[in-house]
Amino acid sequence: MDFRQFGLFGTSAPADAALDAMMADPAVHRIEAHTDLNFVKRHTFTRSRIELDFGGNRVTTTGIEKNAYNNPFGAVLYFLGKVTGTTVKSKLSAAMPDLADIFEVPDAKAFALGQWWSVEIDAAPGTGLYEKEVQKLVQVTEIVDGTHIRVNYKIGWDLAAGRTFTWTRIEPVERVHVRNMVFEGVPDVADDDTETGSHPLAYEYAVSCDVSGIDATGTFWPVVMRRWCTYFHTSACQLKNPASVTYGGAGYLTQQIYCLYGHVEDCHVANARHLNDWTASAYGYVTNCHGDGDDQGPFVTHGQFEHDLTFTGNSGLMTFANSGAAWGGAAKRVTVRRHACSWFVARTNVTDLTLEDMLVIGNAQAGSGMIWVNADGAQLRGCVASGPLVVSQSSHRSQRPTVIADSAFTQGKASEVTAATVTSDVHLLRVTLKGLDGAQFNGTGNLVLDHCAFTGATAGAAPSTLAHADTAVHGGTFTDTGLTLAAAKDQRLWIDGGARFTGGNSAAAYLARSTAGRTVSWQLDGADFRASDAKTAHILLTDGVNHYRATGSAFTGGRLHLAAAAFAGDSHLLHTGCTEDGVTRTAMPAESARVRHTANNLLV
Repeated sequence: MDFRQFGLFGTSAPADAALDAMMADPAVHRIEAHTDLNFVKRHTFTRSRIELDFGGNRVTTTGIEKNAYNNPFGAVLYFLGKVTGTTVKSKLSAAMPDLADIFEVPDAKAFALGQWWSVEIDAAPGTGLYEKEVQKLVQVTEIVDGTHIRVNYKIGWDLAAGRTFTWTRIEPVERVHVRNMVFEGVPDVADDDTETGSHPLAYEYAVSCDVSGIDATGTFWPVVMRRWCTYFHTSACQLKNPASVTYGGAGYLTQQIYCLYGHVEDCHVANARHLNDWTASAYGYVTNCHGDGDDQGPFVTHGQFEHDLTFTGNSGLMTFANSGAAWGGAAKRVTVRRHACSWFVARTNVTDLTLEDMLVIGNAQAGSGMIWVNADGAQLRGCVASGPLVVSQSSHRSQRPTVIADSAFTQGKASEVTAATVTSDVHLLRVTLKGLDGAQFNGTGNLVLDHCAFTGATAGAAPSTLAHADTAVHGGTFTDTGLTLAAAKDQRLWIDGGARFTGGNSAAAYLARSTAGRTVSWQLDGADFRASDAKTAHILLTDGVNHYRATGSAFTGGRLHLAAAAFAGDSHLLHTGCTEDGVTRTAMPAESARVRHTANNLLV
């Protein structure tokens, strides 16, 4: 049926009664619009298996009734499944591992194949107010035995024995699809006015409900609002200039809460808050979606234990698990490929993040241009940022190292590359860091720099400081910069593979240390130092305990300054098999049982 059969050929009369009549008739399986329409009611429907196609016509809401306060489900079309009174509590007698899909229950006879249930775990101690590892609408796929059932969902987190699930049987709405609507929200809505604005569509407790071709302007709540939904496709939708981008939850194209198996593709927003928000959701895919006027962040996860999400071929500002303490800050196994944006931040408890071929170019927004990640299994490959790389750490769940490879960043003055919170190993492979001027590697775990290119902002820029307990430099180039070991505890620096140091810096030293009260081990194997002037020291050691070994390395120009005060007590020095071409030894301790530096060196 279509609205013309009810005498509606435009927006002069409300279309609400006609819509209600068609939706109430079980014989109607498809509703079409062939003219513009105006709605003044907010409708809630519970039926399944129907398609609404608005044919690309305008839908307006002039004179629409007020929404309930702070209610993102007060859409023109709200499809709501039935929550039954059947509930089951189940307590884990044993731990439940990540990716398990068999759930322990008190009595499997309470469940039947094909039934849908909402399942929600109790909050773990110390988590955010709304933060729970499992909150999903699932279907029973197997009765395993008398106390176990299998559902269509593999969990994303390890769960300890003693945790409690609450199961509630649901009769979801199914296969309700909405297509091809040009929606115009109520104009001139105040930024914090949650009652008078309008938006087209909401689903709750819904299965296999797809949306396509909605082009919205001026909405308040999300254009497509979903909660407790499983299996859905949102495609070819747009949002321009929503009524608010600052009120929490307002100004979105689509938000998914407690959702599974969603695909969002070919969507676009302009001057909106979020294009796509995954909240406590899993196994979602976002492809070919783009946001401009994107300072509010088109692509986000909320931080409520989202997991196994993939983004491919999108553009727009992106932040993950960044919504604040009440909502939590956890996500796991999020992959982003071929993405372009002005800012990327995943600084909270984001585990096993993967970024591939990401391009970040900063704009006028403060903090833009950066890539900021959590050193909990993060892996970056082929990423380029006009601003800095920032690595911090707030979780320790991953079994894989943090690796940044084949990427390029511009750090800026006194930038902190690794924060003091970083205790896990960090590997930089073939990474270019430009604009260095007093960069700080403040982490305490192991640091590996493998064939990297470090370049100072100018020949007078400050060298980089290292606090990592063990730093390995394998090849690479260091131009107009240097490395100063600056931890409060013992450190080791190993340089090999032909790593080359050239140019100048404000300290006039390529390698140095900043404090005396600890032991620093220096191991130089096949390194190449080429000073630009006579005052530049290849190695500058004036005090402290030092275990120094240089073999097969080349020093050209400049000076070696290894003061006697730096090689007393437990210190030792072995400098052998090296070439020194035009090098001045401005300080060198006398040889002893613990000091050797005259034999087997070539001095020219």
